[in-house]
Amino acid sequence: MPKFLVNRWHGMHIVWALVLIFVLTVALTWYQWVLGLLGLVLGGAVGVFGVLAERAFRKDLNDYVLTLTYRMKGVGHDVIGNLPFGIILYNEDKDVEWHNAFVGTVMGRPSVVGEPLGQLFPVLMQAKDKDKETPPIETSIGGRVYELIFRPQERMLYVRDLTDMWTLKKRYEEEKLALGIVMMDNLEEVAQGMDEQQRALMLSKVTGEINEWALRYGLFLRRLSSDRYMVIANQGSLKQLEQSRFELLDEVREITMDQKLPMTLSIGFASGNDNVIELGHLAQTSLDIALGRGGDQAVVKVGQRQNFYGGKSNAVEKRTRVRARVIAHALRDLMKESDNVVIMGHKMPDMDSVGAAIGVLKAAQLHGKEAFIVLEGVNPSIQRPMELVKEDEKLYRRFISPDQALGLMGKRSLAVVVDTHRATMVAEPRLLQQTDRIVIIDHHRRSEEFIDDAVLIYMEPYASSTCELVTELLQYIHERVVLDVREATALLAGITVDTKSFSFRTGSRTFEAASFLRRNGADSMLIQRMLKEDLEEYIRKAEIIRHAEIFRESVAIAAADNGKQVPQLLIAQAADTLLNMTGVKASFVIGLRPDGLVGISARSLGQINVQVIMERMGGGGHLTNAAAQMQGTVTEVAKKLKKILKEIEGEEGFPE
Repeated sequence: MPKFLVNRWHGMHIVWALVLIFVLTVALTWYQWVLGLLGLVLGGAVGVFGVLAERAFRKDLNDYVLTLTYRMKGVGHDVIGNLPFGIILYNEDKDVEWHNAFVGTVMGRPSVVGEPLGQLFPVLMQAKDKDKETPPIETSIGGRVYELIFRPQERMLYVRDLTDMWTLKKRYEEEKLALGIVMMDNLEEVAQGMDEQQRALMLSKVTGEINEWALRYGLFLRRLSSDRYMVIANQGSLKQLEQSRFELLDEVREITMDQKLPMTLSIGFASGNDNVIELGHLAQTSLDIALGRGGDQAVVKVGQRQNFYGGKSNAVEKRTRVRARVIAHALRDLMKESDNVVIMGHKMPDMDSVGAAIGVLKAAQLHGKEAFIVLEGVNPSIQRPMELVKEDEKLYRRFISPDQALGLMGKRSLAVVVDTHRATMVAEPRLLQQTDRIVIIDHHRRSEEFIDDAVLIYMEPYASSTCELVTELLQYIHERVVLDVREATALLAGITVDTKSFSFRTGSRTFEAASFLRRNGADSMLIQRMLKEDLEEYIRKAEIIRHAEIFRESVAIAAADNGKQVPQLLIAQAADTLLNMTGVKASFVIGLRPDGLVGISARSLGQINVQVIMERMGGGGHLTNAAAQMQGTVTEVAKKLKKILKEIEGEEGFPE
């Protein structure tokens, strides 16, 4: 309060003082009337002065308050009207009752009073709890970004302009460092048999294409070796590369198509980490994943997100067995240094998984090591091979349950994982936690999930099967390898099943491995008897195929939605049969498995990458052979599959 009001403040003590003066004056008049009369006159004068002073005080106070109120109203209207953010008051019907000038500027017209909020800001209609306070919502109006702060209780809406901050944030994100590595997958393989002039010409074409690609997207390119480049970019350029789906992969493959083995590239990119050293490790890891998936593709890791691009061609078969020999010697040394060996495949094992496990078991026995195979149960796909194994009591005793395997595992035990590289897919994941000595032997393309702490990894996506890889290892792991008929037959059965009787994914090394097994007594007639179908199963498979529909003229989709459970083996066989139909380039069969999950098997002739499709559905596999299992109903899974197929068609298009 101002000083002049404090100095002139009056209260009840003044009134009581006047009353006291009057009483004393009356008492004085009783004794000395002259003095009393004088005191009374003076007291009256003081009283009159007090009343006049009080009136003057009230008038000054009233004038001051009125002036201050007027000024506050004027300033308030001016401030609210010119605030750097918008204020909207609305009624119960969500219609605008009042707003300040900022809102008019945002909307591009002086007044929007009376208009519905949902019409002005459609994003508010998407709010689930309109009667509760929601987090700030961002929306774009007229090319600018605004933040809407919704206050339902006060029926008020704040509008803040975030364009400058959003632009700065976007620029910061786009300028974050991204590191990449570009590698020529099969330089030595392609260059074999070429003279120096042809080799130089081919390298010149590929190098020129890579340099032009880097220039087109503003990338810094530095050659590290004859077949490897380092790329420095930012996230903005990386997004453009992802939108182009790394067209460099197709361009290089096309310009080298005249070679017997076209040149392919693998690209690994990483971003989203402020630590440059960590970023370099992530870029190398991305490249390793691309190579592990067969090459001819790009892997991009940004934070927790990991995307795959390309992968339109099969992995190129390596002509030399140097890597097989090196891996065989390393595996031999690990077995010799271990107390025992525990081998396991994936859940719901197939012939390839069981055959490869038997091959590794033989390798351990050749070096005098106790070895066991983990088997959680016999499913229809391995029922006949296991009947063959039961005939050999010594071999059958080597199959143990997961609980028995846990009791055998120690720190110096060797765990060998065959036909998978995903920890969640192995027969008993807890076994991997019992030892630090883990070996992976697999022919699948590498997925995002991986057993990272393995001491030895032998992953070759070009191979037809894991049995083929194990057969090659057996030839180098011991000087004299003699296989039993059942062991050789089990390995050959795995190759036969995964290659569809040597019609898919076969290379020269596939037939060499089969030849070695045949020389060691593998019975091909016995394998044919294993692969025979029951009439009842054939009828059930025909019933599934009968309901198949053609999607986008080249994709067959069959959904067994009759409420009956279908074995995974039958689902896979139906997908194989559908692929043999005229005009079908990819087939998908969906059915309810006995374990309650919905299984989906995918097959392709190579033009459509079914591995990428199945990965989006939580599964994985190969370019031409993949699968997935998930919760839900057959109808829901079929709808999800069609949605993903439409997305991929929009991104890459289906082949004609």
